[in-house]
Parts: sequence; C-alpha cells; structure tokens
Amino acid sequence: MKQEKKEAALVCFSGGQDSTTCLFWALENFSSVCAVSFVYGQKHRKETEIAARITRRANVPFELLDVSLLGQLSTDSLTHTGIPMDEEQPEGSYPNTFVPGRNMIFLSFAAILARSKGIRHIVTGVSETDFSGYPDCRDTFIRSLNVTLNLAMDYPFEIHTPLMWRDKAQVWALADELGVFDLVRNETLTCYNGVVADGCGHCPACKLRKQGLEKYLQIKNASN
Repeated sequence: MKQEKKEAALVCFSGGQDSTTCLFWALENFSSVCAVSFVYGQKHRKETEIAARITRRANVPFELLDVSLLGQLSTDSLTHTGIPMDEEQPEGSYPNTFVPGRNMIFLSFAAILARSKGIRHIVTGVSETDFSGYPDCRDTFIRSLNVTLNLAMDYPFEIHTPLMWRDKAQVWALADELGVFDLVRNETLTCYNGVVADGCGHCPACKLRKQGLEKYLQIKNASN
C-alpha cells in the first residue's frame, strides 16, 4: 500500500537490483529518503562504489558503515577468497554464499542510524519468493526482528519489505513501473563476482537475475 509521503525512510542499500528497486519505491512512498550501505569484509568493494553512484544520481543522502568484523567471524565464499563459490545450492543445506547473521546485523545498525535521525521506517529488499534459501530473508524473521528492535530501543520502527512476495520477474516489473528499468538493468551490481549489469552469468545471483529478466520480457512482449 502506498504511503501518504508524510515521513522519512532509510533504505538498506547495496546497489544491486533488489535494493535499487526498493530505493526508488521508497522515493515514491515517503517524503524523504536516505540510504545506508555496509562494508562487511566482502571480496569486492565495487558494490559500495555502485551504491554511492546510484544514490548520487537519485539525489539521496548516503552513508557507508564498516561492520567488517562480520567477515572475520563467518566462513563463506563472499568474504573468503580461498572458498570457491557454490554455483548450485547443495542438497539439504545452504549455499556457501550465505553469510550468517548478515541481514540481522545490517538491519540492527540501520535501526540505530534511523533512530539517531528520527526515522522510523526502514526499507530492505529481502524476498522469500525468489531467494537461495537464506533464513534471514524470510518474512517471519523480518517480523521477529522488527519486534525485537522496537523493544530494544523503545522506538516504533516499521521494516518495509516491498519485494517479499515478488519473484524476480515481478521485481523487474516493479522497476519498469517506477521508471528505472534501464538503470537497474545497466547500472546495478547483483553479481557475486563483482561484474556490473548482466554480471558473470554463472554465479547464483546472476542466474536468478537473468531468469527473472527473461520471464518478465516474455510477459511484457506477449502483452504488447
């Protein structure tokens, strides 16, 4: 449901397809928007450069927080160069691109930042519909954390997840509806290997993005 654009929102922003779509969704739904991104020990820092670039283009204030301790505690392929990336999800397990606690940490720090700015609305691009089985992308987790943050800081946060029930084709459709389809397609960084736009083509994030794009374009072309 569209907000009445009376309040401000803080977007957890990575410069990827999902968070960029959420950034422009927030601009449509809130009176003012700012964004925060994180350094968490990821192999490539290009995503933070892309995030800064997109927020400048959107005229959105941007902050970068260092939570790189997270990468020191985890054993995953996004933060450790010696661990080859799973290109398929292992049966009965999470892919090794899963960084335990990442969304919990990001949203917790985002909430602290939001509270310091007098902002109660936080926007994140997690989705339970098209994801890699990450437990911290589930709606039940977001709802639980929302309650926890409200109790921990005695503050009425509301975490918004506009993509929660959208598959990747529907995310592309939303970007198109918001008028940023070309920007999302050509200037965002979703690839786990740090390749902008269409990416490397073989990491899990690129495969999911490509499948969604092809599905959306088929639907769009069939309706024209």
